[in-house]
Amino acid sequence: GRMVVPWGVWCEFVWVFCIIVPMVLLVVESRKWHILLAAFLPNWADLTCGLTEVCGTMIISATVAFAVVFVCLTCIADILCFIFSLAATVCFLIDSVKQKMTHPSGYMSSLRGSLRILEAFVACVTLTAAIDHFVRGEWFYKPFGMVLCAIIFGVCLLVNAVIIVLNLLKLLQCLLVFKLSLLELVFNVVAVVLYLLAAILWTVFAYRRYMYNPYTCIKCAFADMNAVTVGSILNLILYTVDLNLSLKSL
Repeated sequence: GRMVVPWGVWCEFVWVFCIIVPMVLLVVESRKWHILLAAFLPNWADLTCGLTEVCGTMIISATVAFAVVFVCLTCIADILCFIFSLAATVCFLIDSVKQKMTHPSGYMSSLRGSLRILEAFVACVTLTAAIDHFVRGEWFYKPFGMVLCAIIFGVCLLVNAVIIVLNLLKLLQCLLVFKLSLLELVFNVVAVVLYLLAAILWTVFAYRRYMYNPYTCIKCAFADMNAVTVGSILNLILYTVDLNLSLKSL
């Protein structure tokens, strides 16, 4: 029903993702397959810790989004769904803390890896808010500047995911014609410029569109606008910090 809107799709994606990841990790560890994958994934503890933190961060956002957008006091099914999502959030947070206490070393546990994961997470939430903003507005008013912002969020998210995979799978780095650190530096420069452009374009076009008032839900659309604005600025800051770390690592 109502879950077909972008925020509902995000919640459902997160819940499915947070089911699949622990199940896969459980099967791999119980079968000792991670030993066979040592050539590709030399630091299994770092990977599991990082994925647990990713799941914990994602399910927090899904729980909050579901509570704000979908839960009503008379909807028993929604209340139960929120309770189980909240319980899963607590479980993931406890698991993340326990794994962090073992002090795993590796890319996912490093500052650079944490920044990449946080950048990807913010991009996912920002892109979801932007798409939800388009869905709630009238079809005839979608300025190219706002559409370009959504494209920027999506492209930076995909490249970010590729960089994370390359850092985890060391053997794939042999396929690159240049160093991965150089690729990260170039991408960070481009990402800073693109997110600065996105922050400006979204602020100019979106709030002008709010004054134009073509929404099916004024309150929802304004919340989406604010979410995209904050997400753009936050990722601009994160990529700027990442760029400084890239320059220092050269």
